[in-house]
Amino acid sequence: MNRIMIGGVGVVTYYFKNKDNLIIEAFKAFLGYYGLKINSEIQHTMTAEKMINVTLKHILPPNSDTQGAINVSDLEGIEKMYIPHEDQAKLFLHFFSKAVLDRNLQEVVSASYMEDIKGIVKIFDYGNMLGQLKVEDSKSAAYGLLAMVIGLSFFRVANIQPLNGEDNRYICEDYVKRLIKDE
Repeated sequence: MNRIMIGGVGVVTYYFKNKDNLIIEAFKAFLGYYGLKINSEIQHTMTAEKMINVTLKHILPPNSDTQGAINVSDLEGIEKMYIPHEDQAKLFLHFFSKAVLDRNLQEVVSASYMEDIKGIVKIFDYGNMLGQLKVEDSKSAAYGLLAMVIGLSFFRVANIQPLNGEDNRYICEDYVKRLIKDE
């Protein structure tokens, strides 16, 4: 039994120099999960509104879970990748609380969120170009939307419910509705 455990540790230490590197790579994988899910669903034929809705569905999913099993591998297809929302919230809190104190994790978070902002900016610019959206400053609007999602995600983890008792996702949906150009 000790050989297996030592061999297992050996494999981990072969790929990761230390526990901190393992945590950083796990954090990158956790953040990358959302990008894979979003990119697998967005089609170039969608309206900008539908693209944003796909994005929101994955970065701030509805509060209710319909699936139960954890599957984080894309080996069976990205559509089957799934982390229950409650587990996502726990991972979110765990990683972000570590990132507060760890400069390396802060850099991972920063790089990931900058990529997210760039992706949202592209959707906003695309919607503006097609006349579907009315976003004056795509960069600020994308920054604001992502900041809102992060704040609402934390509120979920901290169990701070909206005063109206609804799923707090409606706040982002209302924000996006204000950006849609009236026909």
